[in-house]
Amino acid sequence: MSKPSGLDAYFERIGYSGDAAPTLATLRDIHRLHPERIPFENLDPLLGLRVSLDTAALCDKLVTRRRGGYCYEHNLLLKHALETIGFRVGGLAARVRWGVPEGQTLPLTHMLLRVEIDGRTWIADVGFGGQVLTAPLLLEPGLLQETPHEDYRLMQDGDGYLLQWRLLDDWQTLYRFDLREQLLPDYEMSNWYVSTHPASRFTTSLAVARTEPGRRYTLRNDSFAIHDARGNTERRTLASLVEMKDLLRDMFRIPLPGHPDLDARLAGFLFSAQ
Repeated sequence: MSKPSGLDAYFERIGYSGDAAPTLATLRDIHRLHPERIPFENLDPLLGLRVSLDTAALCDKLVTRRRGGYCYEHNLLLKHALETIGFRVGGLAARVRWGVPEGQTLPLTHMLLRVEIDGRTWIADVGFGGQVLTAPLLLEPGLLQETPHEDYRLMQDGDGYLLQWRLLDDWQTLYRFDLREQLLPDYEMSNWYVSTHPASRFTTSLAVARTEPGRRYTLRNDSFAIHDARGNTERRTLASLVEMKDLLRDMFRIPLPGHPDLDARLAGFLFSAQ
């Protein structure tokens, strides 16, 4: 992603045709398009395949081979693109709160970005699955911030911040983060944990997501859902391996890896509730 040709390929991948200028307008357009064109998915950890955070590997997988990935892959790819454009970007880490039982504390296993534009700090994150941001957020606690999908806000929490989204009339916390910069070795260590540990959600369950204007699509094991901007949800349980693979290819636009264990791994999620 350090060469103009790499940036052009990324722009083509996300369907961006604007200027390569380090402005808020550019950041907003890229942030909206990235989770629409590049899906969130964890097929490689499920198949026991190594998840590389090397820049060349990220570009090959997410751009050239048109696959998806999870937070480290998405946000490191975005970081490389933004830095190539000329943005000042730093990596941050968060503890996920969404879907976590009360009293349970998870390690710092989520990645997000800090972007500086004209003396103001923005939070960018294109790798949070079904609740992914579709716009950057100004780092201003308590401010209601509209995105192309739901409303979000950042709340001060001691020396850190809570990212919250409004689900109908209720505010739900997605994760907690602070502004201590994280470096690639920090992400490589936590990436190894989430992609290989037998208790990691990325090695034990299927998680896929993609956005479209006014809609979110999610697949969790055998449960497929369509969420609209008004808070309505259509949900159905997948009944066959053929249906699941067609959905992954067509709705989520994932070229499925040619791995000998793929069918058996996916079928295990289909019948897990039976």
